[in-house]
Amino acid sequence: MDLHQLRREYTLHGLDRNELAADPIAQFRLWFQQAIEANLHEPNAMVLATVSAKQVPSTRVVLLKAFDDRGFAFYTNLQGHKARDLEANPQASVTFPWIEFERQVHVLGTVEHISREETAAYFQTRPYGSQLGAWASSQSDPVADRATLEARLEQLKIEHPEGSVPVPPYWGGLRIKPQKIEFWQGRPNRLHDRFVYQKTPQGWSISRLQP
Repeated sequence: MDLHQLRREYTLHGLDRNELAADPIAQFRLWFQQAIEANLHEPNAMVLATVSAKQVPSTRVVLLKAFDDRGFAFYTNLQGHKARDLEANPQASVTFPWIEFERQVHVLGTVEHISREETAAYFQTRPYGSQLGAWASSQSDPVADRATLEARLEQLKIEHPEGSVPVPPYWGGLRIKPQKIEFWQGRPNRLHDRFVYQKTPQGWSISRLQP
C-alpha cells in the first residue's frame, strides 16, 4: 500500500478576510448551518483533545449539543476518562472535521461545568434509550461482556419507565469557553486559508496564519 499516492487538491472554496464575521461564534454558526444544509454526516461531531494530570494526551469524538457566546457544550459521564482529565487540567481543544467541505474549525479554551438545571433540561430531550444508557454504563470502566450491559439496561427499563428517568448524579454537561478559534479552508498546492480569532480584553482579534 503506497500512502504517498493518497492525496488530492482542495479546490472547493477560498476564504478571504473580508468574508469573515467580526465575531467567531457568528462565523461558526454560518459554517455549521452550511454543514447541516448539505446533509454532512454528523456535522456536530468534534474531536475532543484533553490532557491528564500526568500530561498524557487523549482524543475522542464527541457530539456538540449547544453553542452560543458562552462556548461549546457537550454532555458526558462526569466520572469517565475525559471528565477526569478535565478536572485535573481544565483546558481542551476540539476540531470539527468537515472533510466534505475541505474545512476544519479548531477551538481552544478552558472548560467549565454546565449548571444542573441546564443539564436536566437537556437530559429530558434525549431519547428514552439514551437516558437509560447514561445509567447503564460506568463509562471507561472495564466490563465482562456486552451481555452484562444489556442485562443492566433491561433492569433499568423496569426501574424507570419511559418519561420518569432522572438525571444520573454523575452525568452532566461541560462547556469549552473559547480563547482561540481557527477557521481552516483547504486550497490548492497546500496553501490553505487559515484565520484565527484570539480573545483579548477588547474583544476578538483576527489574524491570517501561514499554512
